[in-house]
Amino acid sequence: MGLISLSTTKKKETSGITSMIKWNKLTSPEQIESVIEESNSHPVLIFKHSTSCSISAASLDRIERKWDESEMKDWKPYYLDLLANRSTSHAVANELGIEHQSPQAIVLFQGKPVYDASHFSISYDAIKSATKDVVL
Repeated sequence: MGLISLSTTKKKETSGITSMIKWNKLTSPEQIESVIEESNSHPVLIFKHSTSCSISAASLDRIERKWDESEMKDWKPYYLDLLANRSTSHAVANELGIEHQSPQAIVLFQGKPVYDASHFSISYDAIKSATKDVVL
């Protein structure tokens, strides 16, 4: 399983593809309201990851390998370590009205969840296009 550097840009080379994700840590239930508010100005991705789960690691890897900063430059991605921050994960589920899953990708836009997927249903292409059909 790979290691994640959360405080800096992650550079990873896999099969000739370089992925760069500027992960932001989501570690406190108190952050959730500001993350939701932030989604009013740009899309937000929350990736809930279990560091002890191989499916979670594979889902995270699929996103990181495909992430294209030029396509996602307006997005703000958050990484939530479920094992270290269980209360935050439950608070996300309660605040957004979305059943907790692990792994789970949630896209927030204009203060609301517009995409929610778990396990191998998590798709970079679906995440990327999640805000395209949102009526302003």
